[in-house]
Amino acid sequence: MKCLEHMIAGSGANFLPYIDQDLLDLIFKALCHTNRFVRETGYNVCAALVSCGPYDGAELLETNPVFLFGDQLSRYLGKGLADNWSQVRLAALVATRKFLMSLPPAARERFFPVLLPRLCLNRYYVAEGVRLYSQESWRQVAGSEGKALVEKYIDSVVSYYIEATEADNHAVREAACACIAELALKISTEAVRAHVPDLLHTLTVCFNDDSWPVRDAACVACGNFILCFPEESQGTMEDLQPLFFNNLQDSIPSVRQGAAVAIANVVRAYGKDVLPMIIEKTKEGLKGVEDQPSECEKYGDLESGAAMYGVVKRKRDNDMDLHSNKQMYSCGSLAPKMGRGGGGCSDCRFKRPPQLWERADGFVYLVSELAGVPDATAEVIICLPLLAEAVQHKHYTGHVTLLETLCKTLLYLAKGLGKRVFKSHLHLFLDAIFYALECENALTSSAASQCLTQLSQYLGPNILRGRVEEFNPSYLKALDANNFTAPL
Repeated sequence: MKCLEHMIAGSGANFLPYIDQDLLDLIFKALCHTNRFVRETGYNVCAALVSCGPYDGAELLETNPVFLFGDQLSRYLGKGLADNWSQVRLAALVATRKFLMSLPPAARERFFPVLLPRLCLNRYYVAEGVRLYSQESWRQVAGSEGKALVEKYIDSVVSYYIEATEADNHAVREAACACIAELALKISTEAVRAHVPDLLHTLTVCFNDDSWPVRDAACVACGNFILCFPEESQGTMEDLQPLFFNNLQDSIPSVRQGAAVAIANVVRAYGKDVLPMIIEKTKEGLKGVEDQPSECEKYGDLESGAAMYGVVKRKRDNDMDLHSNKQMYSCGSLAPKMGRGGGGCSDCRFKRPPQLWERADGFVYLVSELAGVPDATAEVIICLPLLAEAVQHKHYTGHVTLLETLCKTLLYLAKGLGKRVFKSHLHLFLDAIFYALECENALTSSAASQCLTQLSQYLGPNILRGRVEEFNPSYLKALDANNFTAPL
């Protein structure tokens, strides 16, 4: 294959007469090989083959064997764009870009139903090389017409996105959910409306995925669809509501944050119909942190055997059972090879029961998101004393994470409520901020420092200083030290 690649590249247009079905069958055989290096090399051959040219002029185009066999080539290029190995995907991307860019714009559209959706999805692929190359390929192929092309081929795009959510590779499922979210935000509602039920059903399935990035992406995507298509999404709310709140108490902070964004979109879509229920859950979640067991109680019921994530290490390292029939991991990634999940949240095998402080942490994110929703301002103000009280509990190790979240979200809370309203409630959080500032945890202390800097810029340094001096003059020294050392 490598020898053939160099022969084609060296011959250029002189190789065109030798392109026939027998040659293509040989190359396609390499593209379907079980060895990924053979597949990668096969796509390198394809890249050389489609670069033979010339394609200028309609007459030359119709006699060019690459264009004549273009339908077969596009199918196999599409197969490579969906390969489980990133190196093979990248080789297929190189060949695809050369194939499309060598054709006149009018001739490319013949192959868009197969290649366009796969190019589009790879813009969100986890491997950086694939992602960046796909984004640049999209710019070169679509130019300023990317949105219009997706709308034109929306049936093929949606069909492939749904197919990708069923992939064995959890990174592909995550990228598919991100692409589905993009459809709701960037594509015209009329183009997507007919596909909303199928897309929402697909996202609901992804909500139960073993991989937390997939659950997170599905959650955010659902929130976008509910905001853009409230009427069409109404029938799925009964199924989605518990999933949203399940993500809000997930053990992964970014999942909790994504759930807060999605729930805020639900409030924007349905307003007063859902707000009382959400506020009631918020109050319960913030109050519940006082019942959080201390760390010694938290781990009191752990078995002495092996832990899934290595929290507890078994002493009998030479036990063969420890090293047989265990969890497999994706090559080049620390993420396990995770399935799509089963029939409900309890079927997700890689989730532990949430802690009460994690649940409260999710509601801290939610309060800051709801502050930006005009219909929820009054209810958010009612929750502020409960929010301040929740971060005062320090009897468990995770309290520093809760304080960190408060410091990260306080500026968004302030901007959502407005300066006048927030200033009257700032005193509720000063003890927590300055406790976090002096905390031994570097992340929490840094978050508190940035929080004070941001509030100083938003409210004005003199106003913040005056409020701090009025509340507790002993905090002024720490405030001045923070302002002196704060990064520009």
